[in-house]
Amino acid sequence: MIAIVDGGSTKCDWMILDDDDNFLFKTETTGFNPNIIDVEKIPGELQNNSQLSEIKFKIKHVFFYGSGCGISDNKLKVENALKQFFTNSKFTVKEDLTAAAYSAYNGKPAIVCILGTGSNSCYFDGNEVRTELPSLGFLIGDDGSGCALGKTLVKHYFMKKLPADLHQEFSETYNLQIEELIKNMYHNPRANAYLADFSKFIVERKEHPFFQHLIFEELKNFFDFQVLPYEHSKSCEINFIGSIAYYYEDILRAAAAEFHLNIGIIVQKPIERLVEYHKTYIIPDL
Repeated sequence: MIAIVDGGSTKCDWMILDDDDNFLFKTETTGFNPNIIDVEKIPGELQNNSQLSEIKFKIKHVFFYGSGCGISDNKLKVENALKQFFTNSKFTVKEDLTAAAYSAYNGKPAIVCILGTGSNSCYFDGNEVRTELPSLGFLIGDDGSGCALGKTLVKHYFMKKLPADLHQEFSETYNLQIEELIKNMYHNPRANAYLADFSKFIVERKEHPFFQHLIFEELKNFFDFQVLPYEHSKSCEINFIGSIAYYYEDILRAAAAEFHLNIGIIVQKPIERLVEYHKTYIIPDL
């Protein structure tokens, strides 16, 4: 059996294939970003998933693509944690950008971007994933992401910058107190996911003129910081993975037009396309 995993900060999508590369089942676990969680908890989180526990000794190869795994030390930590659970397996652990590149590949070079809880970008020519810009994390990076939108929303709420109707609706929806916000920002290991969760409020009201402008400006920030520095940004397609890109596709394309950029495909959940890439390009060579 083979496990192929798209690991975000919020959750991991797992696809299990049998020995003939046929689909067996799909499941989820919590996110395993080593910058956010204690990796020693990973085996326990896996054990809590009954489907994975039943077949863990049958897994012969785990392909894990995770947020936070672009750093060698983090990659090793995650691999060692997975080894404690999948004791009969070989492992390929790479950063989530590689999964995004594979999932968005349509036969030609492209800039590939992640816009979900966090954000990132790379250039993929079909063989090599080239990352020319660092991931700065949710404190000073992650432009255009759900976390960035959530931070902006909460800031506008507490600083009384929201229109009266939105302020009232936010207050009634969350009854959020400043003490609760500070506690979760500074003492919650998943602070980025906590902040990103507020972006659901925006999604449900994305046609509001205030949010149309807020989203547009945040996505312009993303293009400015994470796309334009690539030398191929004006000459190749820019493909997207993630829920933020999916939910705000019309605004994303409008923001791209401001910079004369060409948006290609937008994939909300890349796991199915990731599996197809492995079946076509990787598994035959195992």
